[in-house]
Amino acid sequence: MAGKVKVTLRKKPATQRLRVILKGMGLNKTDSSRVLTDTPATRGMIGKVSHLVTVEETK
Repeated sequence: MAGKVKVTLRKKPATQRLRVILKGMGLNKTDSSRVLTDTPATRGMIGKVSHLVTVEETK
């Protein structure tokens, strides 16, 4: 079974493309957090917005 990652939005996105990615992850406001399943799709989204979020491994 895949693990979990906690993703926290730290900065506001500058472009519409980044806003759409963050909305898909469920992050709308600064300092909002979500626990997501660690899948290749999730890792891809995190990679696109890595400069805006912090990521923590959870169990």
